Amino acid sequence: MLKIKLARFGKRNQPHYRIVINEAKDKRDGSYVEMIGYYIPAQNPKVLELDQKKYEDWMTKGAQPTEIVAYLYKVAKAGKGFPKKKAKKSRKQVAKEIAAKEAVTKEKAEAKTKTKVKAEAKTEIKTEIKTEAKAVVADADQAEIKQDKQVEEKSEEKKETAAA
Repeated sequence: MLKIKLARFGKRNQPHYRIVINEAKDKRDGSYVEMIGYYIPAQNPKVLELDQKKYEDWMTKGAQPTEIVAYLYKVAKAGKGFPKKKAKKSRKQVAKEIAAKEAVTKEKAEAKTKTKVKAEAKTEIKTEIKTEAKAVVADADQAEIKQDKQVEEKSEEKKETAAA
């Protein structure tokens, strides 16, 4: 049974593949019947060359594509190619961003605690002022009561001295 599959070539960590027609049980990188294209995933953007007519001819002859080759055929048929890879952030950049986020959250938490402390201090001061004001009012009331008593006592003394 014939397979349409990828044969790997290239250096370590720099692969490029040939899209070949090969017996299913043959080695991956062994001899092949025909090469119908190539695929280089290590480049940016990825390179894909596939002779679609040969691919379709081999399919009609009974060759079965692997999953990856079938996907590559769809990509080649669409004609859009592969999307460009987005640059990934390094571990240091990710760590810096995490540290910055943590610092911001700490600052927010500190600000919240400061506002809570300020609010508590204000309420304590208000309650102290109220209690002091009540004490002052109570003292003033007691002073008035004493004055009233003294005035009454003096008026009674005058009445008694006038009556005597």
